[in-house]
Amino acid sequence: MEQQWIIVQRGDTLSRIASAHHMTKELLAALNPEAASQPYLLAGQMLRIVPGTGRRYAVSPGESVGGIAARFGLDEEVLRQANPEIANIADWVGRCIHIPASNGKTIVKIQGEYGYRELIRDIDKLENEYPFIETGSIGTSVMGKSLPYLRIGQGQRHIHVNASVHANEWLTTAVLMKFIEEYAQAYSTHKAWHQFQTERWMQETTLWAVPMVNPDGVELVQEGVVNQHPHAQQLLAWNAGRSHFTHWKANIRGVDLNDQFPAHWDEEAARRGVTSPGPRDYAGTAPLTEPEAQALAQWTQQHTFAAVVSLHSQGQEIYWNYRDLEPRESAPLSRRLAKASGYKAVKLGGSDAGYKDWFIQAFGKPGFTVEVGLGVNPLPVEQFDDICIEVGMLLAELLSNG
Repeated sequence: MEQQWIIVQRGDTLSRIASAHHMTKELLAALNPEAASQPYLLAGQMLRIVPGTGRRYAVSPGESVGGIAARFGLDEEVLRQANPEIANIADWVGRCIHIPASNGKTIVKIQGEYGYRELIRDIDKLENEYPFIETGSIGTSVMGKSLPYLRIGQGQRHIHVNASVHANEWLTTAVLMKFIEEYAQAYSTHKAWHQFQTERWMQETTLWAVPMVNPDGVELVQEGVVNQHPHAQQLLAWNAGRSHFTHWKANIRGVDLNDQFPAHWDEEAARRGVTSPGPRDYAGTAPLTEPEAQALAQWTQQHTFAAVVSLHSQGQEIYWNYRDLEPRESAPLSRRLAKASGYKAVKLGGSDAGYKDWFIQAFGKPGFTVEVGLGVNPLPVEQFDDICIEVGMLLAELLSNG
């Protein structure tokens, strides 16, 4: 197919463009070496593309049939039926397989970076597809973005899960959204989710999710300060002049939101020793100075949660305690969550002012920080399928037996 030209739009990245045109990111970069060398794309920039059909896929070592099917929004059996000549699972590796057209039912997909615009798009689709999902907002970010929540379930036992408190941990948002979609889909079709009865979840529990606590920071990590960002000059200064923000954890004002909660905040701020805004570890001038932290704290106070989970990355660990203030059931529950997910339950010391810390101190109920995946943030999207299973099993255990 002949090369074509496209004009980069605000928010575009190499990964997003490649996915939209059924190309690999590597091919797009090879066609546009100057763009590939930039920290971020510029709106108005022109790129060469060679659109693909999206019909063939080379299977790499370590990939599973189920994982490939999920990536393309297909049922595993549909993918197998499209490739009847490959009978043995081991024979898939190294083969170029046929990818049939998606049935369109899968909503939450990784197509490049998963950011705020993908989140809002998918919330709208989930709400339309599954009317029993309630959506709303807990507040707004520094830059005025809504902080959406989703509610599913009608039970008396209320559970809260949040994600993307740290900007470069945005994969946790997609993981949480994927679990909500799979839960809703299973319930609407009267099916179990991996042998867990979703009808029971719906009747006995109510799950409240805030999938992106730090949308301004996520956008900064993914899109940088190009295209006339209103805080470009200040952010570049806080970032020591570096134009790349993939290491950024804080909100757009350079405050680490997971050091913002009133649980021995002064000790945490002193321990961190960071006295000015920056990519990470600056606790601010006082607890709850940032609108995102304020909104999450106020919203939590308005509900009666039996337990909370804050998804972070990385390490495959579950932190369950806080200064011996956690209730007696926290330790055994953490061990069950660890068994379900394959993660390690860790009793953590020397850390304060996090959301989990504050929840345990303020309400005396189980709170967990779950560090998903392994590697360097932002985690590679290739881990998405595995993390979805790990976190899904953890949340399933919490909903079923917490």
